Amino acid sequence: MIHFEYPILLWLLLLIPAFVAIYIYLRIRRRRQATAFAEERFFQHLTPDVSNIKTHTKFGILIAALALLIIAAANPQTGSKMVKGERSGIDVAIALDISNSMLAEDVQPNRLERAKKSISDLIGKFNNDRVALIIFAGKAYTQLPLTSDYGAAKLFLDAVSTDMIEYQGTAIGQAIEKCMETFGYGNEDIPWEKNKSRTIIIISDGENHEDDAVEAAQIANGEGIVVNTIGMGTPNAVPIPQYSRGTRLGYKKDRDGNPITTQLNETMLQQIAQAGNGTYVQANNITAGLDDIMDRISKLEKKNYGEQMFAEYESKYQYPLIIAILLIIIDLLIFERRNSIFNYKNIFGKSPDNR
Repeated sequence: MIHFEYPILLWLLLLIPAFVAIYIYLRIRRRRQATAFAEERFFQHLTPDVSNIKTHTKFGILIAALALLIIAAANPQTGSKMVKGERSGIDVAIALDISNSMLAEDVQPNRLERAKKSISDLIGKFNNDRVALIIFAGKAYTQLPLTSDYGAAKLFLDAVSTDMIEYQGTAIGQAIEKCMETFGYGNEDIPWEKNKSRTIIIISDGENHEDDAVEAAQIANGEGIVVNTIGMGTPNAVPIPQYSRGTRLGYKKDRDGNPITTQLNETMLQQIAQAGNGTYVQANNITAGLDDIMDRISKLEKKNYGEQMFAEYESKYQYPLIIAILLIIIDLLIFERRNSIFNYKNIFGKSPDNR
């Protein structure tokens, strides 16, 4: 069975029918323009050295070469055998704030959707690591326990919404405790081993109203767990959109009819990261910030997960690549103009004038 190392590149094959359609359109338009000057039966006499067959052949060869280059870039592989090997990595617990304030639109499209996109990008950077997803508002819950199935992690992430927790608030401290629990902390059935292969990433607007998050981060760090924070939003006060069954009703208001606003509490998130010996990232600099966090994570001590069976793949990209190069060379050797020396009609004794 063929496996592609970079299957996302195969989407580029959709360019092939687009190029073919453009080529056909340009040929039809060129023919229509030519008919404005002469009838079709005179085209061959006006351009006696032009070979339509060669033109079409050259285009077909180039298209085939392009398709093979895309396939080669995706790196087709075959699984030759199963091998046993050691698997090591780190444990990452991501705590995502899903309180109503995360619907604010000071980052586009809103804080929650931007956070989910950031988490998805982060998961895409993991390799042999385990990830857990914790969601929290006024309370914290485990959405997904530790797993190395990144596809499943993204599916659970896509399903996250602010409707999943009715009790509003921002209990960052409780979220940190849940993250520690998913690592096995406090579980009497599993001996707790303090090591440096665990990290927590808190993604929130930082409006903590429920508990002492700084103290929770200190406790986590005391157990060897690094606590990082990502701030979603801006320091400016913005209104909170209100929805009912997916329909936007306006903005949330208090009992006096005044708009309820929310703003990023950077100070709180910075204090949590400092107490957890981690890194703080602001959403407006999310790309560079994620790289900083990944750099920090990559330096953590790897935990050995024991022996596991792995499929050892053998790359086969060189075959479509070689064929693509040969096709390009053939295309360069084919000229669009007719060759009078090797014209088949001349070979069979017919005059070029009778072509």
